[in-house]
Amino acid sequence: MTPALTPLMTLEVLVGAPVQIDAAPHGRRFIPIVGGTVGGGLTGQVLAGGGDWQTVWPDGRMDIAAHYVLEIDGQGTVEVRSDGVRHGPPAVLAALARGEILDPASYYFRTAVRLRTAAPGLSRLNALLAVATGERAADRVRLRVFELG
Repeated sequence: MTPALTPLMTLEVLVGAPVQIDAAPHGRRFIPIVGGTVGGGLTGQVLAGGGDWQTVWPDGRMDIAAHYVLEIDGQGTVEVRSDGVRHGPPAVLAALARGEILDPASYYFRTAVRLRTAAPGLSRLNALLAVATGERAADRVRLRVFELG
């Protein structure tokens, strides 16, 4: 059986400047999450204070581990844990690193998403697995999140 993908929400996650954790050109870095919006099914805000821990490999591939909180309008907060990968041809990855906006079809950006909440109207989010496709821009990441059925 092939699992179904049902649109759940779209996140516009605003990010700050990267903080390099080690001195190597490739290695660990932290990207602060400074806000954003929730739309496309659920509506609300991405709260400032979360972050995205990244490992950048010598081939340009990036492992991503983000942890942040959403405030869903009139319902409550939702904790987000998102683990994934971004990779593509070297020229595309270099352009993304410079903050260029590229066609998301030119690179691979996917995450597995888990959600946790105590909000009664959102409790079904606790029992699902979601996946997201991502797009990177200079000051934000757009994630289209799908419930995996």
